[in-house]
Amino acid sequence: RSWLTALNATDGKVVWRAYHTGPDADVLIGANFRPYYAQDQGKELGVTSWPSEAWKIGGGTTWGWISYDPELNLIFYGTGNPGPWNPDQRPGDNKWTCGIFARDPDTGDARWFYQFSPHDLHDYDAVNEQILMDIPVNGQMRKVLVRPERNGHVYVMDRTNGQVLSANPFGYITSSKGVDLSSGRIIYAEEKKPEVGKVVREICPASPGMKDWQPSAFSPRTGLIYIPHQNLCMDFEGLEANYIAGTPYVGANVRMYAGPGGHRGVFMAWDPVKNERVWSINENFPVWSGALVTAGDVVFYGTMDGWFKAVDARNGTVLWQFKCGSGIIGQPVSY
Repeated sequence: RSWLTALNATDGKVVWRAYHTGPDADVLIGANFRPYYAQDQGKELGVTSWPSEAWKIGGGTTWGWISYDPELNLIFYGTGNPGPWNPDQRPGDNKWTCGIFARDPDTGDARWFYQFSPHDLHDYDAVNEQILMDIPVNGQMRKVLVRPERNGHVYVMDRTNGQVLSANPFGYITSSKGVDLSSGRIIYAEEKKPEVGKVVREICPASPGMKDWQPSAFSPRTGLIYIPHQNLCMDFEGLEANYIAGTPYVGANVRMYAGPGGHRGVFMAWDPVKNERVWSINENFPVWSGALVTAGDVVFYGTMDGWFKAVDARNGTVLWQFKCGSGIIGQPVSY
């Protein structure tokens, strides 16, 4: 099981450690924990939402990004998939995996949590970046957190309490039928749920998600988010997984392939206020580099076949491109 730890920068001593599965005391859930949705409220959900003892090897690893709001004095970060991939071996919502925590950075106390993919079916880790911005929502300025999520939806959330204000698809999705904003729960497509010994075909997005860890960029000049992402589908067969410490704990056969259109990657500009795509560029391979946008209204990203590209931030026109010696999965930097 995973954890986030705060260290004292002067001597390296542990200040606090918050686990992502297990008892409330381990997860640093106390009196100040006020999640917005009913399914995240209650005592000891990090234990009771798992089969007996399964939370001890439940995963939930944080391997992505942490954002900080100095005004609210909160950090925001995501948790990864539960183990194993085979969902039949872990009935329940499997708290607190595949979600996002808001915590007090001084004490580690959890303030709220939201689970993007309860009882994760398809390895949809929720470790993607959080973009913090203040934007109008239904005519009212809101402090929001925007997440282009692995399950294929761009989430706009109130970062003060975890309420989902909108969740719109940014690609081709068959694994779910949308997000119920009243309950906050994703609506899984029953016909795409994995089963042991059965091959379920055309699950979209595939396990790397509509977008994986590669970070987006936001321009306050254009008001757009620039999203590097995948266009992948998969066939999935559930298998019984045996836990042996230090070895893979998966329980699945997976075959991935290009989604509709035959291209495997997309670089997209997204309007978080209108909740719609503005422009996009199709790429042969998944776009696994990060994005960078500058005040010159230029966006930079790289491709896995080695092209480093500069495009117009307002319309997506390619301004120039340079062929590098290898595929690009690193992050552009300007200074």
